Amino acid sequence: MDAGRVLGFVCIRCGASSPADTTIDSRGCVRCQDTAPANLAPVYAAPHLHPFESAASSRSLWRFAHMLPCTEAEAVSLGEGLTPLLAAPRIGAFLGVPDLAIKDEGRNPTWSHKDRFSTIAVSVARAHGAKIVATASSGNAGASLAAYAARAGLKCVVTTFAGSAGAMLAQIRKYGATVLPLVSKMDRWSLLEQAAARYDWFIASPYHGPVVGSHPLGIEGYKTIAYEIVEQSNGTAPDWCVLPVCYGDALSGVWAGFCELFAAGSITRLPRLVAAEVHGSLAQALASGADALSERKMLFDSLAVSIGTPRSTFQALKALRESGGHAVPVSNHGLIAMQERLARDEGIFAELASVTPLMAISTLKEQGVIAASDRVVAVVTASGLKDLDRSAGSNEHDQVFQTTDDAWRWLDKGGLDLAS
Repeated sequence: MDAGRVLGFVCIRCGASSPADTTIDSRGCVRCQDTAPANLAPVYAAPHLHPFESAASSRSLWRFAHMLPCTEAEAVSLGEGLTPLLAAPRIGAFLGVPDLAIKDEGRNPTWSHKDRFSTIAVSVARAHGAKIVATASSGNAGASLAAYAARAGLKCVVTTFAGSAGAMLAQIRKYGATVLPLVSKMDRWSLLEQAAARYDWFIASPYHGPVVGSHPLGIEGYKTIAYEIVEQSNGTAPDWCVLPVCYGDALSGVWAGFCELFAAGSITRLPRLVAAEVHGSLAQALASGADALSERKMLFDSLAVSIGTPRSTFQALKALRESGGHAVPVSNHGLIAMQERLARDEGIFAELASVTPLMAISTLKEQGVIAASDRVVAVVTASGLKDLDRSAGSNEHDQVFQTTDDAWRWLDKGGLDLAS
């Protein structure tokens, strides 16, 4: 990492400063721990340039290296970023928001938005001389970190829990990472805490509670989602940007990106953010006005396992409040049907957690919060292949036809309009 680029860190809640060599131990700001645990953010040595000025020619998010903690020469990259922003008129019409676009983060190298985080985190880890990187993950973060560790020649350890999607665990192992499944989710964190203290592993994820968020330098990578949305929208920001939210790393980073664009004069207004969550901790905090989020009772096992946390973070709450946004709890009801509609209508196969933004849009449209004329961007964070074992039904209804005549009889009986 460019030693002169990051001067230090600042608390996103109270503004307290910390030096650049501060140990990032996932506790966040020491002053805010007892009141409302809050993450840190990097302070750069020089004021940020305009995001779209001095952009490199790189065909990855590292074209924005001048806005990030590392130089492009230091980058560990697999070509992440520059994902498409796709108009979605059919499902938009179904939801009542015809001007809907999908930012398809499933097009990243490991098929999730986590690659934007991992490319920064592993670049920083390698620059700091780390030999082992590690994370606690239900799947996407682990797969991403494992891939970038492999690219950098580093070892990777992923602690996880029973019930994680099988496809993602297989992906992690294929990259050569060590997977440690633990019965207790909390044991994942204690293992990482011990590893950081004893062996100086570079830990990318949270490993203390209440959670404040992931490594603050890695979160900087998510700013590039906002840069790309504006760039792909001819220099304008949407009215709404909707994301699935667990601990709010992406939400916080995207908001920071939009704010930088606004400060630079690249956009004339800021979008409002929406967090599609599961158990409602952000919605409760927004309603109560509290800074410290309460742990919610988990009344059901969510199909959207990657965002099924009982408590989100201050960084997510801060982004929602500053943007005048909303948090919408999403249940399992209708989730698979919405996933299938998105695939059928728009050709986008999204992970179940990635479909929750569409459910949230539907809810806010029905409540009159989102207007039919609003421009809405939904961020699909990962491919549907990631949790296919959770979303796919039995194939016992599929038929194997003995002849083409049998196949034609079945098609005719099914009423398929072959003439259209």
